[in-house]
Amino acid sequence: MIRILLVDDHTLFRSGLQLLLRRQPDFEVVGEAADGVEGLKRARELRPDVILLDLNMPGLSGLEVLQVLSQDLPDCAVLVLTVSEEGDELAQALRNGARGYLVKNIHAEALVSSIRKVVAGEPVIDPGMTAKLIAQFRSQAPVPDHAAAPETARSTLTAREQDVVRLLARGASNKVIARELDVTESTVKIHVQNVLKKLNLNSRVQVAVYAVEHGLAPRSEE
Repeated sequence: MIRILLVDDHTLFRSGLQLLLRRQPDFEVVGEAADGVEGLKRARELRPDVILLDLNMPGLSGLEVLQVLSQDLPDCAVLVLTVSEEGDELAQALRNGARGYLVKNIHAEALVSSIRKVVAGEPVIDPGMTAKLIAQFRSQAPVPDHAAAPETARSTLTAREQDVVRLLARGASNKVIARELDVTESTVKIHVQNVLKKLNLNSRVQVAVYAVEHGLAPRSEE
């Protein structure tokens, strides 16, 4: 059972989500909150598997909530669900630990699928936001090619781990990475764990962000 907490200041929107999610036999909505402070309190009490988090709320913003959650509940998958289509907010949300970013006009089936994906450890980004994400990072810290990546990235990651990072930057699942590298999924999991540890990151999404920022993502990914 996937336990879900809803954090959004719009009562009607939360009610609609409740109805949608409770139709899924493997979903359980364990609570809801109308602002960031209440959201943090409920998250600490309930320790859900997934938090659906709005960004624009009174009091603590969603971005501020994310910063605290990434420290207090690193195993909880936070999926941002917002009206904002701004590249800078998307980038900051991922930096702050979000495992996914979706816009509220998403279809119900896609939302349900995305929740299951983040629980499985797969990053989820609204398809229409991917180009904005890459443009945002490259405008802030342009890196012409892989040779310009920081020395620490080249020295701490093995060649195979860098291959894994590049595939994570494409949003590839463990199954896809295993097929691309001709290894088992269990081997991929080990590589991902090693990458997270070496780069001091908390999630696959943060690895993807790191890859784009530091020139480890394929240059063809625009």
